[in-house]
Amino acid sequence: MSTPASQGPDRTTSGKTTPNDPDAIKADIEATREQLSRTVDELSHRLDVPERARERAYRARDTAVETYRESPPTVIGAGAGVAALLGLLIWRRRTKDRRVAKRAAKREAKRAAKVAAARRAATAKAARKAARKRTKQAGKKAAKARRAVRRTK
Repeated sequence: MSTPASQGPDRTTSGKTTPNDPDAIKADIEATREQLSRTVDELSHRLDVPERARERAYRARDTAVETYRESPPTVIGAGAGVAALLGLLIWRRRTKDRRVAKRAAKREAKRAAKVAAARRAATAKAARKAARKRTKQAGKKAAKARRAVRRTK
């Protein structure tokens, strides 16, 4: 009869033989407890998000202080750059309404100019049509007058 691959010859999952000595069994249990305790502590540390965030903030602060002690002008320049960027972002947000209104006014002016140009074009077309009609009517009157003159002769 064969044994399953995951079990050793004495049917333990580790493949080790089970010790018969009570002191060895107690030592094995104590080692397992210690390992389990370390595992639980590690998991609780990983799951404690606020504490990990505080640790990161402290590390970042310590790094910044250390960097400042090593090279103050660099840190001051970086701080000024961040402050300038923050100021630019705030200024852009505050002036956004004005920029949007300005774009809308330009669009409206462009639309109004197109409407006015279309009206001028329509007026010019109507004027040309009326002029052609008057010319045509004048030509008809002249032809009629010529015919009348011919008849009277």
